[in-house]
Parts: sequence; C-alpha cells; structure tokens
Amino acid sequence: MRDGNLITGGGVTSGIDFALAVAAEIAGTEEAQAIQLAVEYQPDPPFAAGRPEQAPPEVLERVQRSMAPLVPDRRAALHRAMALWRNLGNELSS
Repeated sequence: MRDGNLITGGGVTSGIDFALAVAAEIAGTEEAQAIQLAVEYQPDPPFAAGRPEQAPPEVLERVQRSMAPLVPDRRAALHRAMALWRNLGNELSS
C-alpha cells in the first residue's frame, strides 16, 4: 500500500509484492518485472481455502481439530505479550 512517501506491506506473498513495488519505485517497472521473472513469481493461489469462510467445511474442521491443542499455549503467549505491551505503555507515559 502506498500513501504519499510511505510504502507498507505485510504477509509472505505481499512481502514479495511489496519488494517488487519498491524495486519499481527505485529502478523502474522494467527492472521490477525482470526481478519478478527471475524469481518466477506468479501470484495466484492454487485453492480458495486461505480463510475460514472460504475453506471447504471438512478442511476447516480438520485444521481446527489439529490446531486445538495449540490454542492454550498461544492464548497464554498472547496474554503475556499484552501484559508486556501494557507495561511498556505505562513506562512511556510516566
């Protein structure tokens, strides 16, 4: 995404898209296209299953079942991170 002189990107493939956009800004479109060709990057997901609402029900159920054991640890890690963030905010405001 571009907003004036600020360019941001996130995620795995959007990181590649971001890098190509920056390359085009710095070296021109043709150079960015050459880089894209060199790495053979042709973004087109092979399946429409990248989000829960898109995935087939049986696939969604399988992933939820396989991820369920990880949820408690991830939730605990999230709470630790939130506590650290709050503490940092308190330190910065005092």
